[in-house]
Amino acid sequence: MGECLRVSADSKPKAVAGALAAVLREKGEVEIQAIGAGAVNQAVKAIAITRGFVAPNGIDLIAIPAFTKVEIDGEERTAIRFMVQAR
Repeated sequence: MGECLRVSADSKPKAVAGALAAVLREKGEVEIQAIGAGAVNQAVKAIAITRGFVAPNGIDLIAIPAFTKVEIDGEERTAIRFMVQAR
């Protein structure tokens, strides 16, 4: 997996969607990582907005959620990872 976008609770969904759309058009898939309920909320909104951005190009999206472990300041945390792919 190439590109990984990290989303926080403060991320602007429209800005994340723009980045998502750009990577999807170029590579066909992207990974989004979010830690915490607020970040997951912003990530899901961004995925929904991205669908609208890429639909005119004939691209439909699928998003596959999964748990992943990440280390932050020496502490292991659980993140939600969304594998977003064009289909």
